[in-house]
Amino acid sequence: MASLVEDFVSGVVNSALKEVLKKSGVKKTTRRTRRRTTKAKSGGLIADMIEAALKKKPARKQTSRRRTAASRSRQRRTG
Repeated sequence: MASLVEDFVSGVVNSALKEVLKKSGVKKTTRRTRRRTTKAKSGGLIADMIEAALKKKPARKQTSRRRTAASRSRQRRTG
């Protein structure tokens, strides 16, 4: 009975080792897929220029402006 278990265990271990050793030697590089750029539908240079002219520009970011010396003194007098 002991030899039967030992044979079974050694068989499993041997097959596992063979599988691991077989896979460890293979080093295949992964293939990277190339991205294809989408081509323009149609038109040309003039169509692109017209499209650029018609496109609305995004709103400008509001920046805080520094008060002038005169407005600061005016503010100090009233408030």
